Amino acid sequence: MGEVKERLKQIIRQVVDELGVKVLELAINPEHVHLLISAYPTIPVHKIVKRIKGGSSNILRRELPELLRPPSLWMHSYYTSTIDTIPKDTVEKYIEAQKGV
Repeated sequence: MGEVKERLKQIIRQVVDELGVKVLELAINPEHVHLLISAYPTIPVHKIVKRIKGGSSNILRRELPELLRPPSLWMHSYYTSTIDTIPKDTVEKYIEAQKGV
């Protein structure tokens, strides 16, 4: 998991940089990823998610042959929300806590 996790962090940061999006918090667990980003409202969230999932899947499978076996690295679903009603530091603390899970 360590090699995949570190490479996935790099890929996510690369993709969001290309989109002009900023990563505020990131936690990668074996079964899921928590990501808090800051993006302009002109960038549709589904496009950000698609670029992260598609780009990371292609790169990881190309670089790490052991990942070719699973039928999919990502589920088609995802959860998204804005944090306008929740204090940003609360969300940041939650994601930080997920790093140890």
